[in-house]
Amino acid sequence: MRKVILNLAISLDGLIEGPNGEFDWCFTDQDYGMTEFLESVDTIVFGRKSYELMLGFEADPYPGKHKYVFSRSLKTDAPQTNFVSGNVAEIINQIQQQPGKDIWLFGGADLTTAFLNANLINELQLSIHPIVLGQGKPLFVNIAERKHFRLINTKTYESGLLQAIYERIDAPLNNV
Repeated sequence: MRKVILNLAISLDGLIEGPNGEFDWCFTDQDYGMTEFLESVDTIVFGRKSYELMLGFEADPYPGKHKYVFSRSLKTDAPQTNFVSGNVAEIINQIQQQPGKDIWLFGGADLTTAFLNANLINELQLSIHPIVLGQGKPLFVNIAERKHFRLINTKTYESGLLQAIYERIDAPLNNV
């Protein structure tokens, strides 16, 4: 079955954007594995705000990828884009049953919370930037219960960025 992967940048203090929604603190001096990651997915899932943010940069964010935008209000024509609302788990389970590559959960925070609470995230790929923002939007809020993950890979860069990849597990690891 296709995996749902949350891949995003995060600060040392667990924030995904600054107090004014800015993400100028994210390193852009090199690829940091993004090209390889994009080759591994063919579907991207957005919340409305994240999708509208991406539209500010390009008319068709991530051309060639199929996009699903969870929104109760946004309904527009866009290439390879479906606007959906309703039960998140049912919609994602239907998408996972379709043939294809893995699925990138782009965000935002509310959609990430819904996915995590419904146990829909199979893998976390966190690019941890060596900065403390102090204020901003945290990655995880309103999580209903503990979620367990196992570290499966890391990569470090000279810039200080650390990529950590975790897979979801159904039971906690024994502390030995």
